Order: sequence, then structure tokens, then C-alpha cells
Amino acid sequence: MNDVTVIERPPLGIRLLQALGGERDWLAMTAEDLATFREAENRKRASRLARVITGFPDRRATVQWQEVTLPDRLLPVRVYRPSANGDADLPLVLHVHGGGFVGTAAQSDWVNSHLAARLPAVVVSVEHWLLAPGTALSAAVDDGWDVLRHVVRHAAQWGVDPARTAIVGESTGGLIAALAAIRAKESGLLLRAQVLVNPAVDLTETMFDHPSFIRHANTPTLNVEQLRLLHRLAVPPGTDPRPLSPLHADDLGGLAPALVVVPTLDPLADHGRRFAARLRESGTQARLAEHPGATHAFLSMPGVVPQAKAARAEITEFLRDRLAC
Repeated sequence: MNDVTVIERPPLGIRLLQALGGERDWLAMTAEDLATFREAENRKRASRLARVITGFPDRRATVQWQEVTLPDRLLPVRVYRPSANGDADLPLVLHVHGGGFVGTAAQSDWVNSHLAARLPAVVVSVEHWLLAPGTALSAAVDDGWDVLRHVVRHAAQWGVDPARTAIVGESTGGLIAALAAIRAKESGLLLRAQVLVNPAVDLTETMFDHPSFIRHANTPTLNVEQLRLLHRLAVPPGTDPRPLSPLHADDLGGLAPALVVVPTLDPLADHGRRFAARLRESGTQARLAEHPGATHAFLSMPGVVPQAKAARAEITEFLRDRLAC
């Protein structure tokens, strides 16, 4: 019997978006080009029209912007609460959106509102610093960690139970979430779970050596040129990439149980696979959930990627089990 190689194709909606979007020379982008692109793209992602792609929020949840007052800065967060939750404190889910040098918490309204309504829980999504010349990844990493600590320390004010806390991150947000889980263990902050969706977890010199970078170098929602721009901004010359690379952390034991969600049509697919394996090798519970035919960032595009609904259901079940009283 001959082996048959199955060639996966992106969903039709994704291919149409790619055809309409055109090509960009990512590596030639100047600081001004990047700022202009980011402003326009984030305005688009936050628009009502974009919900045809990014999904419609669950009507059983309220969504509003708030500000977190940290010792040295004010930071916007997008907060999702179940419309009917009684007086009991709810679990906390800290969410970190993806994008790296572009992105906004509003692009994740679909998944976060559904988590808030269906768990139920209070979901706090961090509008973190975006990568730019002069703003490296460490700033976004600190944003995620500082908001997590703030909300846990002021749990009564937020109406959450600090003993039932989880963290969710997508793409670059998955990297931030993974680093927060490591910091949580080191500082004694209890996390019940971590969910990492198509995470980037290796910013060292081996970042581009994983086989999926060759196999899926030019997918519609992420390509290697974009990742080279992200790498250049995240770890500028003179920056040690290892502390920002969860895959290369010295000790991954004793962390919160993890669900690692991997779309198979993604240059970063092997990052997620390898990280799940390293977690298990270190003694941390980790489940790898692969979604064949899904592209990078699919959880933020349920309108054009059907696999997003299955991933959302899987994440909801995983968190519900671990955030139970």
C-alpha cells in the first residue's frame, strides 16, 4: 500500500482574505511605516465590520475598557464579565492577545466573551505595549505579569477568587503567558492553568530552525518575513533572547497544567509541539491539541476558520475543569 501525502490547504475564507490583502515588504518597513500600518490595522480589527471575521461577542457577557493603575503607568485592559453572576467571586482568566507589533484586545472579543459567559469567569485582556523600535518584548512581558499580579492582589475589587486563576495567551501573547506562568511559580502566585494558542516560544538563534518554518514559510496569516521583523523588534542587538524564550527555560517543572493549541498550517507549529514536549519532560502536565488545516491566529478569526469553534470548546472545557471550586 502506497503512502499518500495529504496536502493541507488554508480555509477558503483565509485564501480570499490573502488575495484581497496584497503583499508587504515586511523587512523594509521603517518605524513610520510600522506605526502607520499598526494604527490602521488595529482600527480595522476593533471595528464592528471586522466581527464578520473576528466573531461576534457572546451577548451573555458585558465588555468594557478599564484602566489598571500600576506604580509607574496606567494600562488599558478589556474586561469581560457574565451578565448574570450573582454575588459570588468568579475565577479570573488573564488573557494576552497576539500580534507582536500589531494587535488589540478587541480582536479577541469572541473567545473572551464566550469564556466569561460559559465558564463563568472574569476575563481581563491586557492591552500591552506593542513591539516597535525602542520598545522591545520585555515591556509587553512586564505588562502581562504586572496586570496579573495587580488583579490578584486586588481580587475583592475585581470580584474574583485569586485561588482560581488561569492565564491564556495567543501567539506572542502565548509567549508572554508562558513567561508569566514561570514567574508565577517562582513568586508563589498560584495558577490553576495556562492555555497557549499558537505560541511563539523561541527567540534564540534556533527560532527559525524548526521544520514547520520551512514547511509553512509563507502561510496566509503568518510568514517568515513577518517573524523576522518580529524577532528584530523583540530582541534588538545586545538583548539576551534566552530569558524571553520559554522553550529554553532552565526549569519547566512545577508549572500550572498547560493546554497548548497548535494550528497545523503555521510556521510556529513546531514551537508549540516542542514546548508541550518540554513541559511533559519536566513533569508539568501538558496537553497538545492540534487542529489540522487551521492557520496561525485562527482563534481570532472564527468567521473564516471553522476550526476556531472546536478550539474554543476545548479551551472552555480545559479551564472549567481546572477552575472548579
